[in-house]
Amino acid sequence: MSAKKLDQINDHLTANIDKYVKELGNAVGIKSVSGDPQYREETRRMVAEYGKNELERLGATVELRELGTEPGTNPPLQLPPVILAQLGNDPAKKTVCIYGHLDVQPAEKSDGWNTEPFVLTEIDGKMYGRGSTDDKGPVLAWFNVIEAYQKLNLDIPINIKFCFEGMEESGSVGLEELVMSEKDKFFKDVDFTCISDNYWLGQTTPCVTYGLRGISYFLVEVKCAKQDLHSGVHGGVVHEAMTDLCHIFNSLVSSDGSIKIDHMNDDVKPLTPEEEATYEPIDFDTEVYKQELGVTQLAHNSKAKVLQHRWRFPSLSIHGVEGAFYGAGAKTVIPHNVIGKFSIRLVPNMDPNKVLKLVQDYIAKVHAATGSPNTVSVTSIHGAPAWVGDFNDVNFTAGRNAVKRVFGREADLTREGGSIPITLTFEEATGKSVMLLPIGSSDDAAHSQNEKLNRSNFLNGMKVLAAYFEEIANLSKK
Repeated sequence: MSAKKLDQINDHLTANIDKYVKELGNAVGIKSVSGDPQYREETRRMVAEYGKNELERLGATVELRELGTEPGTNPPLQLPPVILAQLGNDPAKKTVCIYGHLDVQPAEKSDGWNTEPFVLTEIDGKMYGRGSTDDKGPVLAWFNVIEAYQKLNLDIPINIKFCFEGMEESGSVGLEELVMSEKDKFFKDVDFTCISDNYWLGQTTPCVTYGLRGISYFLVEVKCAKQDLHSGVHGGVVHEAMTDLCHIFNSLVSSDGSIKIDHMNDDVKPLTPEEEATYEPIDFDTEVYKQELGVTQLAHNSKAKVLQHRWRFPSLSIHGVEGAFYGAGAKTVIPHNVIGKFSIRLVPNMDPNKVLKLVQDYIAKVHAATGSPNTVSVTSIHGAPAWVGDFNDVNFTAGRNAVKRVFGREADLTREGGSIPITLTFEEATGKSVMLLPIGSSDDAAHSQNEKLNRSNFLNGMKVLAAYFEEIANLSKK
C-alpha cells in the first residue's frame, strides 16, 4: 500500500472538512424520522432523492427498490425504498458491501435539546444534530472518501456495493426479505461487508466491533372495562388494568437488572476463564462511563462485569405505557385499556421465538396468581437474534490495520449491547465476513437529546475508511 497515496487522501480530507460539515448539515436538515407518519415523505426524500443523487454524483449505478406499504398502517403508509448501488466492477478487485441508514429517531427541542435538533450546530468541535452520528455522518463519510479518490484522480482500489435504507430506526421493515431475495444476484460477488453504525467504547480509543446483542420487543395489553372510568365513582370496586400492568412490570426484572422470567438464562453460554481474560486489556473507565450517563452508581462495580452485562448477558428494559394519562396536571381516570412496552436484549443461542413463548407463559402465570379477571395478551412486534463475528477474519484484520495506521495504536475489540438486525442477514446472504467499523464516540448520545458527532471523529473516521479501502485491496483474493 502506498503511504504517499493515503497521505494525499488524508490531506484532501483535512483541507475539505468545512465543506463536509456543511454537507452534513444539509443531510441533518431533512427530517427523515421513519417512525412518525408525518415525516414519511421526508424519509422517502432522504433516500430516493438525497441518497440516490449523491451516489449518482459519485458515478455509481443506482437502483431504488420499492418495498410496498408498511404492515398494519391504516391508511396504508408507503415504505421508503432501499438503495442498491454499485461503483466499480473490476473482477481483479475485491468487492465490499457498505450498509448504512438514512432515517433517524424522533427529536423535538422541547424534549430537552440545547439546540434545534434538525439544524446542525457546532459548539467546541461537537456537531449537534439528529442523525449526525446515527447514521448520516458515517454514511456521508463513505461518500467523502470516495470523492477524495476521484478529486485526486486516484484509483479506488476496491469495488463497492451500497445498501442504504430508510427504516432502520423502525425495525428495517422489508429489508431482510429484499437482501435474501438478492442473495444470488446483487450480493452474489460480495467479498466483505462493512457497517459504520455504532460507536467507540470510550472517548479516546477507536475500536472494531465483532458482536451485537439481538432484541425482542414486547407489548403487554391489559383490558378491564369497555371505556375509561371515573376513579372517584368506580375506584376500589373494579380490578384496574393499570394496577395489573404495574404488577406484571414489577415481576419482570429486579432492581439490579436480573431478569426474573423463568428459564430466560438457560441458553446463555457460561463465562469461561479465557473469555474473562479478554476484558482486562480493553480501554474502559467505569467512572467516566458514569459521568457520561449522569448516574451515581452502576448495577455492577468492576470494568469486566459492566462490559459483560452490556455485551454478553441478556437484559430487560421497560419502555413505557400506551393508553394511560401522561400529560401535565391531574386526570382522575381509570384507563380501561393499557399497553405496556418492554424489550429483552438477546445474546448468542437465544432464539426470539423461544423467548416469546417464555415471556407469554411467565406473564400468564404471574397474572393468574393475582386472581384478576382482566384479560392480558402478550405479543412481540419484532425480534432479531444476536450476532457474533470472527475477529481473526481478514476483514477484521483490514479494519484493525486501518485504525492502527490512522491512530498509531491497536483498536479495541468490542461487542455492542445494541442491535443491528440486518448484520446477521448480510452474513447469511453473502456467506462472508461482516465487520462493524465505528467512527463515533461513546458520548455521542445517539437516540437521545443533544446527539452529536465530534468534528475530529468525523475527520479521523474518514481517514480510517480510506485506509480500510487500501487494506482490503492488499488482501489476497479468496
